[in-house]
Amino acid sequence: MKVILLDDLPKLGRRGEVRDVSDGYARNYLLPQKLALLASPANLKNLDQIKKRQEAKAVTARADAEARGRTIEALALSLTRQASEEGRLYGSVGVQDLVVFLAQHGIAIEKRRVGLHEPIKALGEYTVPIRLHPDVTAQLRVTVSRK
Repeated sequence: MKVILLDDLPKLGRRGEVRDVSDGYARNYLLPQKLALLASPANLKNLDQIKKRQEAKAVTARADAEARGRTIEALALSLTRQASEEGRLYGSVGVQDLVVFLAQHGIAIEKRRVGLHEPIKALGEYTVPIRLHPDVTAQLRVTVSRK
């Protein structure tokens, strides 16, 4: 099935390209998620207009992500947790803690966007990358101190 991509997709193509994909992939994922349009003759005729509309949408999405990135980088999360004498936490600071902190400050982030691969289990200062857009990554400062 031929589709017109409405967004950049890794391993598939860039926005505005016409690609041939399997019927199931298009019908069950690309079309319902609005990541692609069916490459009908009418849509192919309007491809330039579709590209312009998607470019404008991409510019606004990037500008929004950059604004949220500046807001996140201005924030600093300070947590106090119980810890052993060696500085190891009795619990941990996970992705959910960071998502809740950002939500309290009016920034809705999905858990999969937070680049914390392992929970924080020791006292100290950390910087956690948060992917807001494929081109925009903000750094959140996290400080864990002893209770």
